[in-house]
Amino acid sequence: MHLSMDNISFQIIVANPSHKKYATTITDEMENSAKARGTGIAKRTPEYVETKMDEGKAVIALTPDGTWAGFCYIEAWGHGKYVANSGLIVAPEFRKYGLARKIKREIFKLSRQKFPDSKIFGLTTGAAVMKINSELGYIPVSYSDLTDDEAFWKGCQSCVNYEILMSKSRQNCICTAMLFDPQAKKNHTEDLALRDDFKKEINLFSRWVSLKKYVMLKLTKSKDSINSFFL
Repeated sequence: MHLSMDNISFQIIVANPSHKKYATTITDEMENSAKARGTGIAKRTPEYVETKMDEGKAVIALTPDGTWAGFCYIEAWGHGKYVANSGLIVAPEFRKYGLARKIKREIFKLSRQKFPDSKIFGLTTGAAVMKINSELGYIPVSYSDLTDDEAFWKGCQSCVNYEILMSKSRQNCICTAMLFDPQAKKNHTEDLALRDDFKKEINLFSRWVSLKKYVMLKLTKSKDSINSFFL
């Protein structure tokens, strides 16, 4: 897929072993972006990203001169019952060209091709990502609707908000859970109506998410202050 925006052309393709040279750049930018937002992500190593490239379970965006511009990969959980589109990242210099939306659409298409019967879910702290997900047919869900695969939740241990997740018995955290169910389109008109309602109220929901993050982080800081007082 080729895109041209404001005289910048991007190629978004399924990543392959020839793209391993970008792995360290990708993981470094994932970490830097999370720090800049003050939020946490499940940390990934360059070797992990390289594995996704070997498996054909990632998409990468490049400029014509080979400059890395963006990336996202697929993870399967619960023996393929659930799939996550993870690690969405766009290089800072290319963040005002709608590239994240294009990458999300391509990784979503790849997920549907490789795992046509799987539920696709995501955890995000960003309103922009929530809006993109809603356009693809995701709806907000509770954490209990996600995979119970222990390997997935173990990946959250490197997140700065892991303590909040565990204090809530893995039922809530800073991130918002969203889910695409391929069966909803066939069997559940109520789910389709909910998707439409969410699209209409995305701005209101985004404000609620911001409030949730503020409250949770404030409670955590208050707890830390109390603990420090008694040390």
